[in-house]
Amino acid sequence: MTGLLSVPSFAADLPAVLARFRGGQTRAFSVGDGVPDMVVLTYDEFEDLGGEGKFPVGDEVVEPSALATRLPGLIADLRAGTAAPTVWGEEGEPEAVLLSTPDYRKLRGDDEPPAGVVDDPTQRTYTTEPLPGSVPMTMDEIAALMGPEAIEELERLRREDREAP
Repeated sequence: MTGLLSVPSFAADLPAVLARFRGGQTRAFSVGDGVPDMVVLTYDEFEDLGGEGKFPVGDEVVEPSALATRLPGLIADLRAGTAAPTVWGEEGEPEAVLLSTPDYRKLRGDDEPPAGVVDDPTQRTYTTEPLPGSVPMTMDEIAALMGPEAIEELERLRREDREAP
């Protein structure tokens, strides 16, 4: 897997990671030794996806220097599936969250990959082709499915279009 940030590289650069998150210069990314072991995302994204309701999150906000020290044990716990998400940031301010790749999938509502498939959930792509039984629909058919108010609104919009110069 190319482009995967190693654990030692991540541990050596924690303040810079926070600075990039603060500046909006990066999104969630995976970290690991050969395979994605964990995902790092902003605390705001974790909150927006309902993370506090889906996972036990303590009140502690881990400082970058303490996280660097704890990282080897945390990685082992993440790989074993026994670690809860870790909230970290500077000066007690929750800025980022570190969690296992399966927990990130659960946070986003993604499916687990097939057994044996290495998958970086931050790089996931989705099929966009229509399903085999799909058929095209007209605006009239869609409005009919939505009900009489949608049909009336569609007709009103069409009248406005015809009257427009």
